[in-house]
Amino acid sequence: MGPKHISHTETLGAIRATKPRTASADITRSYTAVSRVIRESGLLNRTRWFYLFLVSLLTLALGGVITGFILLGDSWFQLLMAGALGLILTQFAFLAHEASHRQVLESGPANDRVGRAIAAGVVGISYAWWMTKHTRHHANPNKLGKDPDIDFDTISFVEADAAKQRGLMALVTRKQGYLFFPLLTLEGVNLHYRSIRTLFERGPVKGRWIELGLIAARFAVFFGAVFWVLPLGMAFAFIGVQLAVFGVYMGASFAPNHKGMPLIPADAKLDFFSKQVLTSRNVSGGIWASALLGGLNYQVEHHLFPNMPRPHLAKTREIVREHCRTLGVPYTETTLMQSYGIVIRYLNRVGLSARDPFDCPMVNQFRRA
Repeated sequence: MGPKHISHTETLGAIRATKPRTASADITRSYTAVSRVIRESGLLNRTRWFYLFLVSLLTLALGGVITGFILLGDSWFQLLMAGALGLILTQFAFLAHEASHRQVLESGPANDRVGRAIAAGVVGISYAWWMTKHTRHHANPNKLGKDPDIDFDTISFVEADAAKQRGLMALVTRKQGYLFFPLLTLEGVNLHYRSIRTLFERGPVKGRWIELGLIAARFAVFFGAVFWVLPLGMAFAFIGVQLAVFGVYMGASFAPNHKGMPLIPADAKLDFFSKQVLTSRNVSGGIWASALLGGLNYQVEHHLFPNMPRPHLAKTREIVREHCRTLGVPYTETTLMQSYGIVIRYLNRVGLSARDPFDCPMVNQFRRA
């Protein structure tokens, strides 16, 4: 089956706020009405049974990897355990993400305690850093100057950043679409470094010392076990594989959601519904995609109702799709592989802004073709 495109918004470029206020007001009132329907249908109710099952399953899987690690001992088959550990830690990161959105438990503080314990104590990433960054993203997805997820960080997501790159970085940027997945092998290290660095910065950080303690204990146990059981070279290989798999899985799960979708100019004003839908892309695949991506495949619905538990997103998708069709608001959904193709083409197109200004104009024209 082909992709379920209701629109090809990834080709539209930057969004311009051209609709009259009355249209925006109509959409706002309509969104309020559909929100009421979803709330009255119980789709915002917590699903403790699902998350209890998920935590149990992930804990069992983690226990299996630890058991395999102990039994294998000095063997290069340990790299299989390292890869499995990278996958499992990413699934735990998805769970921490859901707790940060109040999807797991009724109480906000209880969700924070669960999220902080999983993020810092299991995954090794600062929960406070994630909350600050991700909250800003949800408030202004793909908005220039507002969304931290499109800020430059090795990869340029907007042409203005790509044009600033010089030397080796400019060369990388020009081919960044093709280099995107190879670069993700370093994203695991980047996530640990950036989040932990935040805990040492000045200014208030909620739960700073708790997180530092949990992260320190987590890495002490992890590194201690790896270097105790394995020879030095094998130990470094184990850590490298685990971090590479973790980085690729995390990046490959979050990239399809917004990359290549329209950018919102810094001065544009859009209603909440249009802003969230026009900048988000769903991934088809149903329950299997949801299990693989931690519910991130329902990105449109997640952005419209960020505290909705994962099991209710599929049913909400049907309501939102019909709502978008009625309002004439584009709704985008593709397969996972098609979304990766869109991301790669988009990054390469942005990367052309890093070309040498003394390049032949005719050559540059053919590059863009």
